[in-house]
Amino acid sequence: MGESAGPVGSGVWVPGADGWSDVDPMGLGAPYYEVVTVGLGPVRAAGGGFTVVPDLGLEALDTADTVIVPGVHGRSQLVRDGGTPEPVLRALREFPGRIMSICTGAFVLAEAGLLDGLRATTHWDYAELFRARYPKVDLDPDVLFVDGGRVLTSAGVAAGIDLCLHVIRSDHGSEVANRAARRCVVPSWRDGGQSQFIERPVPETGDASTGPTRGWALTRLEDDLDLRAMAGHARMSVRTFTRRFREETGLSPARWLAAQRVERARQLLETTDLPIDRIAERAGFGTATSLRQHLHGVVGVSPAAYRSAFRR
Repeated sequence: MGESAGPVGSGVWVPGADGWSDVDPMGLGAPYYEVVTVGLGPVRAAGGGFTVVPDLGLEALDTADTVIVPGVHGRSQLVRDGGTPEPVLRALREFPGRIMSICTGAFVLAEAGLLDGLRATTHWDYAELFRARYPKVDLDPDVLFVDGGRVLTSAGVAAGIDLCLHVIRSDHGSEVANRAARRCVVPSWRDGGQSQFIERPVPETGDASTGPTRGWALTRLEDDLDLRAMAGHARMSVRTFTRRFREETGLSPARWLAAQRVERARQLLETTDLPIDRIAERAGFGTATSLRQHLHGVVGVSPAAYRSAFRR
């Protein structure tokens, strides 16, 4: 999903739902998606020395389930001034399925009016320009991606991988998403948001990294972990640990720990028959009520409903 310098219509990616026909290039054991490129015509890739030739025209959207709009070079006229071809904008507005953008592809969705009144993200370096041009969009430049239901947006190009893994996880469960991540040699879940990548003065290096403590905590999610225990493991004061942790992950220790526990609970709900109470204990929430509150805050459903959806 590279960036393109020409009209975005030449770089619309359209995954379907019927699989890779008889091909399993990722070695995941089942055909999950069929992916084709759709657009108005060939487009020269920015700085890549090659041209992308779409497989099909915009009429292919009639049978697609998901559209992915790739990033556009930040110095291109399309990002600076707009000007996506009207046939592309019209096709996106009329498309009834799931629509995703990678990096500055959010500019195209915003130009089509698909993000008005919605929370969205794009690359942090273009956040100010985006806000000025599309004030009706609730832009959050601190996250890696935003799942708005039918419309999803991601930050930089690499964050597009995070978004795609999130979609795979939502469509087919954590096990398939984790296998896809391993095949691509990327983490299945990255902590924090893109705020950790924004250009800024390098933090002081006198303190040790919190990475080892995060790894330690992941093996003890069911224990009674708290900020003081994590800071003690890192041999830092609570204040220093909290500051360093936020610099490295973009999250507070408490928010990071809650997110890891939710992911652990989701994995157990998808892959085991353990009772909800036991899953709450093993994920570190203690009670089913606490698990229910946290899971509902993330995915909007109860543990029983989440398990039922994946079992179907």
